[in-house]
Amino acid sequence: MPKHALRRVMTATIAAVGTLALGLTDATAHATPSLDYVALGDSYSAGSGVLPVDPTNLLCLRSTANYPHVIAATTGAQLRDVTCGTAQTGHFTRSQYPGVAPQVDALSTGTDLVTLTIGGNDNGTFINAITACGTAGVLSGGKGSPCKDRHGTSFDDEIEANTYPALKAALRSVRAEAPNARVAALGYPWIMPAAADPSCFLKLPIAAGDVPYLRGIQAHLNEVVERAAEETGVTFVDLSEVSEGHDACKAVGTRWIEPLLFGHSLVPVHPNALGERRMAEHTMKVLGLN
Repeated sequence: MPKHALRRVMTATIAAVGTLALGLTDATAHATPSLDYVALGDSYSAGSGVLPVDPTNLLCLRSTANYPHVIAATTGAQLRDVTCGTAQTGHFTRSQYPGVAPQVDALSTGTDLVTLTIGGNDNGTFINAITACGTAGVLSGGKGSPCKDRHGTSFDDEIEANTYPALKAALRSVRAEAPNARVAALGYPWIMPAAADPSCFLKLPIAAGDVPYLRGIQAHLNEVVERAAEETGVTFVDLSEVSEGHDACKAVGTRWIEPLLFGHSLVPVHPNALGERRMAEHTMKVLGLN
């Protein structure tokens, strides 16, 4: 074959191979697009107290090692994280701080995945219950159930009357702004052990009889999150089983939640880095993302 003819054949072959390679690359990219992922929620979603802190909004005390960032790093998702410490359900549709937009403003019809943890700050449930029972525990020397005796069903009544309908409204607002997204609402991992642990009193000064009382309040909160999720077409990520034995009374390396006193976080009674990772892992398992 003449040299000029051979060169034409080689050039055509190289061009064909290149076109085929580009086609395969395009097909692969088209087949596995990255998820458009938006993270909403309160301090349990934000990872408040876990380092490093996201410097873009210090008011929200958001960590770049929170469970949304773990999910995004594992799946390759494109994350927009608008989680914010102390957020309530109402902050999905109204500004929490000046210059901080309502959380659902981050959503769109192109959003593929939404995760959130919300409800614990409504009525001041977490902070009020922990503060009230911690104070009562110290004053009683850890004996009896002084917090339950004083507050009775008041925390549960507020959860049912106020938090539950607020959760449904918040989740409906998410569905409305991101109609094509898969939405996952996480429950809260256990803060308290199943039974009183006398060795934990210095770290979590709750009277023995109030340990099941506080745990019952958290169980009720998780139950209304689950109920609201089911009624709005949202996936509920139940953390109760996987977080059992990882409460704030456990040792470093086992606990997912830091205790009220003598913990290793600036934000007590919140997930540590291990807790955020485990929350991410279970969420991905439930959603089939791992």
